[in-house]
Amino acid sequence: MSELAALLDQAVSAGNLLESSRKNIDLLLSGAASPVAEATVQELAQGGEWQELNDRFFKTLAFGTGGLRGRTIGRKVTSVEQGKGGPNDRPEHPCVGTASMNFFNVSRAVRGLIAYVKAHVGSGRKPKLVFAHDTRHFSRDFAEFCAKTASELGCDAWLFEDARSTPQLSFTIRELRADAGVVLTASHNPSHDNGFKAYFTDGAQIVEPHATGIITEVNAIDSEKFDALPEGERGTVTILGAEADRRYMDRLRSLLMQPSLLEGSSTKVVFTNLHGTGGHISVPMLRELGFEVLTVPEQDVRDGRFPTVKSPNPENAEALEMGVALAEKEAAEIVIGTDPDSDRMGVVARDGSGTMRLLTGNQIGSLMAWYRCKAAFDIGWLNDTTRARAVLVKTFVTTELQSAIAAKFGIAVVNTLTGFKYIASKLGKYEDAIPADKKGVDYRDLDEDTTRKLRLEFSRFFLFGGEESYGYLGCDFVRDKDANGATVMFAEVAAYAKSVGSTLPDLLDEIYSEFGYFLEQGKAMVMEGADGAAKIQALAKSYSENPPIEIDGAKVEKVRDFATQTIFDEEGDELPKEGMLFVDLEDGRSFAVRPSGTEPKIKFYLFGRSQPGGELAAAKAGVTEGLAQLWAAIEADAQARMG
Repeated sequence: MSELAALLDQAVSAGNLLESSRKNIDLLLSGAASPVAEATVQELAQGGEWQELNDRFFKTLAFGTGGLRGRTIGRKVTSVEQGKGGPNDRPEHPCVGTASMNFFNVSRAVRGLIAYVKAHVGSGRKPKLVFAHDTRHFSRDFAEFCAKTASELGCDAWLFEDARSTPQLSFTIRELRADAGVVLTASHNPSHDNGFKAYFTDGAQIVEPHATGIITEVNAIDSEKFDALPEGERGTVTILGAEADRRYMDRLRSLLMQPSLLEGSSTKVVFTNLHGTGGHISVPMLRELGFEVLTVPEQDVRDGRFPTVKSPNPENAEALEMGVALAEKEAAEIVIGTDPDSDRMGVVARDGSGTMRLLTGNQIGSLMAWYRCKAAFDIGWLNDTTRARAVLVKTFVTTELQSAIAAKFGIAVVNTLTGFKYIASKLGKYEDAIPADKKGVDYRDLDEDTTRKLRLEFSRFFLFGGEESYGYLGCDFVRDKDANGATVMFAEVAAYAKSVGSTLPDLLDEIYSEFGYFLEQGKAMVMEGADGAAKIQALAKSYSENPPIEIDGAKVEKVRDFATQTIFDEEGDELPKEGMLFVDLEDGRSFAVRPSGTEPKIKFYLFGRSQPGGELAAAKAGVTEGLAQLWAAIEADAQARMG
């Protein structure tokens, strides 16, 4: 027995190293091609860093419907991982571990995806895959590795020349009629994380029945090593650049409903991509639409450290502080920020008193939902005959204000589980409902006017969709949330507000005055590592097995357990089982709880509202206080459940 093996076995006997960690260390050391794998384990073991080893090896990073996501830089970086160092002060080598994002797991993921796609396509042609990446540490390395692996295994691959957004990948998969695609990103996670997000031929994240098939293929692979096909059987790698960008931008322009509102617009906008990909498309788009756009120079730099923010998340006020400071200096009216892969968009807007107000994802989405509903009737897209075919799609944890808005216009609302793949699945359903002889050779060749008319006649016309976590979509030529498209749509709402002598926050208050004040708050308990994962699962199980019957003095009126109950959406489609509990209280407040699928946290969603009428300031104060009391009660209950 080697000295390292003996040391590891001794740690297991002493209770310092988990048995699963010991097993996975052997798995990785036998199947990894990394030149520093064994030396890293040895350095950590000799240093007594058992918690670090457990966090890295307590599980094998499982491929799920969201792909992979995990640390690509460990909490403790070994000297061999650091090596010569890499771009932007990152280590030379990614984090060694079966529970980490590294070439061991990326290799498993892309090869499993390729195996499934090959079986799906059959032997008649080479499969086509598209690869994109954001600005995170190792993203480019992983993307190039994936494209090279795909070609060596007999696929034709397309790889963007540089960092590009997640929604552009979705668009490009559809445009190229590719069989699948991958973006290397961890969205708005901390800088030490990275991820592998897989898409199928429709440009949407994988759902059933493909999800189980791909997951099975990936999880059956336990080694990074593989044999490439002979030279003559391999595929090609094609680089995508400016021409692909232009095609995407031209299609985004079709999101405008009343382009005349933007003619001669003098609106001054500050845009920040938070060191990510958003500025590549959104900034030139805004300028082409007539906006004066300023950017935050320090945050224009594509840097996986995200050095100017604590978190590259446009949900957080802190991430947009530099943009707000520039807006104050230059008297700009709006600050727009996007996360590293530009699928989420946050906004700060100046109100009528000159104060910059941070808008929540629910508020941003509600402004766009209201405007797009109104404009659809104003310009004749919808009328009394066709309104029944229009639909707004949102997640269960997104504000009910959007349901109230849709109801006023006579437009249907469909609620989905959390995750934009479920909204995308609805888009696929609506496309499939159109008779084949009406679609021409390929639905994707049709322009937006044509597809809208087809959907209104034979299916359902998706007018807008979104989720509370700052994700929005207003088309079906992209099948994921799109901050670039959201920037275009929101710019039009801003132009509309200006055309009627209002501001975005004041327009929102007008909506509240009509529909009642709706307030939503997102909370979370973060629990990292192996111990944290166990605590999250135990807390979620506690809610499911023993749901509350009263909280903050209010009786529970209804509990929906999406993990155990059979629940159907508004169209009669049965929902997949998901670990989420939704609790409605008799006093009108409600909350949902669910473990995050991508981050080491358990999330809580709180909802409150007032009835229309009355003084708005008093309604805001009352609802805000009600949710503060609800959260205090939830926190106390959660701590009691965890002992």
